[in-house]
Amino acid sequence: MFSVEEALERVLRRVPANATERVPLALAQGRVLAETIVAGCDLPPWAGSAMDGFAVRSADVPGDLTVIETVAAGKVPSRVVGPGEATRIMTGAPVPAGADAVVMVEDTSSVGDRVTVRVSVGPGQHVRPAGSEIAAGRTVLTAGVVLGFGALGVLAALGRATVVVYVRPRVGLLSTGDEVVEPGLPLGPGQIWSSNLHALAGLCRDAGAEPVYLGNVADDPAALGAAFSRAMRCDIVVSTGGVSVGDFDHVKGVLTDMGVSIDFWRVAMKPGKPLAYGFIGERPIFGLPGNPVSCMVNFLQFVRPVIRTMLGDPKPFLPVVSAVLAEPWTRRPGRPELVRVALSFGEGGRVVASVAGVQGSAHLLGMADASGFLLVAGDTTQLSGEVPVQVFDWSWTAGAGPSYRWAGGAG
Repeated sequence: MFSVEEALERVLRRVPANATERVPLALAQGRVLAETIVAGCDLPPWAGSAMDGFAVRSADVPGDLTVIETVAAGKVPSRVVGPGEATRIMTGAPVPAGADAVVMVEDTSSVGDRVTVRVSVGPGQHVRPAGSEIAAGRTVLTAGVVLGFGALGVLAALGRATVVVYVRPRVGLLSTGDEVVEPGLPLGPGQIWSSNLHALAGLCRDAGAEPVYLGNVADDPAALGAAFSRAMRCDIVVSTGGVSVGDFDHVKGVLTDMGVSIDFWRVAMKPGKPLAYGFIGERPIFGLPGNPVSCMVNFLQFVRPVIRTMLGDPKPFLPVVSAVLAEPWTRRPGRPELVRVALSFGEGGRVVASVAGVQGSAHLLGMADASGFLLVAGDTTQLSGEVPVQVFDWSWTAGAGPSYRWAGGAG
């Protein structure tokens, strides 16, 4: 039985390369960039005004000047500013030749074609030089960047209408078990509604993959073989259930008969010990446990990093933060454990971790309340104070109302 670290190293050893595609900028939010973006032009492309006001020769002010034209944003100056002259200019408009500064309109008074400038300005004041933000030829974004709103704004400002990103991996999802029934259908004796596939589909989308829902399959080797054959059309195959050692746990045997090379099928962790991992060709296959919490834990620890790596993300792992336990935690020694915890901000902005609900591998509600896993070493029996927490949900950082804790200042 491998440790979590050993199992993860084996899983990431054979991540298949992923394809790329060109998409419109409007559809690129959250996608992973698959090309290096080099600026093809200066930004701004010309010296522009940072203020509404008057473009002047700094040597001429303060003083009375003649206004020779007005230049709005989107227009081009037609006249050179000479001695004793000024051009009325709007924010974003090109600064005319001859002028080397802009005076804010608040520092002037004007009548007709005359303007009085009441202040002195230095050369370059309120002027955005060409290329002052981005110079042509500069590398602005590199492959592996997750495209957020800031990156999209930069791409648009550089005139990019499309961008090359990694293709979202298709993840085939199927569950096994005579006892599971699709939500919305009536339950028979001894049956429960199937929750794992819907949770897994959400986890796939959160990771940037495209889930392919293949439904629930009976505990029958022939039916399982047919379902896995359909799943093999996807980039990654994920099943849930049937990977333990019961009489009706057929997944491992069916996959072996199909030519899947099983690398391991148990991991030293709690919850989530049963885990079948293998591959056919370059396609990774994951057989996750049927217990709902174990299923989600194993997806986050092993499947998600594969998806993020296929997407070209150089940081494919969930972040780990330091938190303070709200109350001491005790346990029996054994396998390393991932304890569901809810995170919040405590006094002084410290992150506080509170154990979320009952920790059994079949108890779903704790996962709905949790925002991370407290990482507990196998030989640990008591924990208090500062602890490491692997975060999978950041919604706890949102504020119910505005909060502006300005840095510095007098109050």
